[in-house]
Amino acid sequence: MTSPSTSPAVRTPLLADYSLSLSGRKVPALGKASGVIPPGTRVLTAFVDSEDLAARLETARAVRALGFTPVPVIAARRLLSSGVLSEYLAGLREAGAAPAALVVGGDPEQPRGPYPDAGSVIDSGLLEEYGVRQVSVAGHPGGHLAAADDVLWSALVAKAAALERRGLDGSVITQFGFDAELALTWLASLRARGISLPVRVSVPGPGDARVLLACASKCGVSVSADAAARYGFSLTDPVGDVGPERFIRDLAAGYDPQRHGAVKLHFETFGGVTALADWLAGAS
Repeated sequence: MTSPSTSPAVRTPLLADYSLSLSGRKVPALGKASGVIPPGTRVLTAFVDSEDLAARLETARAVRALGFTPVPVIAARRLLSSGVLSEYLAGLREAGAAPAALVVGGDPEQPRGPYPDAGSVIDSGLLEEYGVRQVSVAGHPGGHLAAADDVLWSALVAKAAALERRGLDGSVITQFGFDAELALTWLASLRARGISLPVRVSVPGPGDARVLLACASKCGVSVSADAAARYGFSLTDPVGDVGPERFIRDLAAGYDPQRHGAVKLHFETFGGVTALADWLAGAS
């Protein structure tokens, strides 16, 4: 299988102004990749139980210090209280990392505090109180194990309305996937429902196919044999490194701005920031 670092070039406007996600432990690698990843690139910083408030704030500061734009994730059901949310937002404002955030429901089945979903955080009014002006919310082209499709769509429509009502600049970042056709179908459905928010379609950066599948399983992302084959690996024998070039080419080939609206790319760094930077260097 072709190594991601030597994959054929991918030339598409969809690669302009991409964003990426990382955890705090990957910040040093982000610094080393600064010669490839453009200054100002939006970098989503994780909100996980293994990191406390201080660690989350330090990651946001470090990303900003490297010349990138931190987009802290706020996981609603992980928040123990409104005070915890206020403390986090105040810390982000002090660090100069408050203008943008991604608000998601989060993994716990039951909320640990007063926020059962992303919409309740948006409606709290605390985001704008602490200087957040750009709010992304999650979309799920492949569905979600914990919610039916009609529930997901109703929630997304409600979140879009809440963002507009509160005067916040909104966007959607999708759950990652391996099926470009599925992503395009979902985008068309999004626009048919009257949601005009710009969308970033998430795709894994290059990495070992087994690692990508393990991450998909952990995140509840289903992968069909056909989608895996189109992406570039076998579901029954996922051996070797694989990159996102086939997915991006398929997405670009089917993308129609009139039908799908404003679309950009978002990369998950399951295979590492260095691997993504190497792939990006060869993709342009």
